[in-house]
Amino acid sequence: PFPHEDHKESTMEMLGNRRLGVTQQQAWDALNDPETLKKCIPGCDRFELTGENEYAVGLALKIGPVSAKFSGKVMLADILAPDSYKLSFEGQGGVAGFAKGASSVSLKPVADGAEGCELDYTVQAQVGGKIAQMGQRLIDGAAKSTADDFFKRFDAEMQSRYGPPPEATAEAPQEKVGAVAGFMQKLGIGKKADT
Repeated sequence: PFPHEDHKESTMEMLGNRRLGVTQQQAWDALNDPETLKKCIPGCDRFELTGENEYAVGLALKIGPVSAKFSGKVMLADILAPDSYKLSFEGQGGVAGFAKGASSVSLKPVADGAEGCELDYTVQAQVGGKIAQMGQRLIDGAAKSTADDFFKRFDAEMQSRYGPPPEATAEAPQEKVGAVAGFMQKLGIGKKADT
């Protein structure tokens, strides 16, 4: 049912929400720090400031059987510190093709007044060339695993910098009713507060 078009560009969209175990300001600082981004973006070996809010980026990506080394640039815009920014990116991967797109990132304090903050992001990207022929499922899968990998590394980086988030220590002992009971209720367990 899907005609195979070699010259076709493929579009990828992704949106997500992550809870981070650091304050909004700490998260903002890290998300605007080229060294942190270089460390956390899978396959990234270059992320350097080349002009105002403009960065040169180099990264190696693998999508299905195609491995490519991309070089390109990232531009930041609509910067509202420490709440949100938009970024646009474009990259060339030689014979593997190209990628270009835009992303928006926003941070807000966690709604329940707990420690940490929430990050919402959206990404829209177009890929062309060999990568676009990989098929939507592979492209979406690669994008999702890259995002998951990024946040895993980002969390680890934040923990090594600022220590583990307080919730991590509050979950264990059952006597600590406050945090744990609230946490259990949120999961829908232990609704009966007085056993």
